[in-house]
Amino acid sequence: MNSIKDKVIVITGASSGLGEATARLLATKGARLVLAARRLERLQQLAADIIKAGGQAIAVKTDVSNRSEVDNLIKTAQKQFAAVDVLFANAGIMPQAPLYKVQVDEWDNMIDVNIKGVLYSIAAVLPIMRERRAGHIINMSSVAGLKVASGRATVYSATKFAVKAISEGLREEVAEEGIRVTCLYPGAIQTELVNSINDKESRAAVQAFYDSYGNISADAVARAVVYALEQPTDVAINDISIRPSRQVF
Repeated sequence: MNSIKDKVIVITGASSGLGEATARLLATKGARLVLAARRLERLQQLAADIIKAGGQAIAVKTDVSNRSEVDNLIKTAQKQFAAVDVLFANAGIMPQAPLYKVQVDEWDNMIDVNIKGVLYSIAAVLPIMRERRAGHIINMSSVAGLKVASGRATVYSATKFAVKAISEGLREEVAEEGIRVTCLYPGAIQTELVNSINDKESRAAVQAFYDSYGNISADAVARAVVYALEQPTDVAINDISIRPSRQVF
């Protein structure tokens, strides 16, 4: 039984990487997709590809660090499809540099996108799901949210530890209301995150780290999302770590 067919699934950070790969896979499962990101042209092209292949998708330009834009995203989803069954809070950035370089603006941006963006997304969908006593929220953390990636990713790790804490706290709050919560912890996966690192030394080091483990496809995460969604309603997959098989960290 395909438990994904006709579900309305909102994906933030859908214009590339893990979000795009997940959207394309969910479309083949018959999901009705609401695609969100800042790069509208990329979103529109993705939506057009999905529609051309027989799927259903709309694109909504959204900056998850802006609460009003996130509220508009969920309202648009409801207006278009009359429901929101799943939120995949995937949007995130990964600028890295040692703390001594004092990249405070980058710290602020990571907090705004990686933490506040998740909280704003939850705030927008949770009342809907609680009223229906059904729903599934999937949050994107990182292996850096399980172990501190010190040296150049301390603040990034802090934001991803926050997503872990938010996910577990949310799970405890809503488990008895029929709402499931999943937190994903990817390792070295092919995305554009490395491109968000402005510090040249840090970018080179992170790219070398990814390359050393093979940098597996974003489809690995997409399949994990499908696995969590396809479980019967009495089963909750709460945590999934996804790494290249050779990755130690």
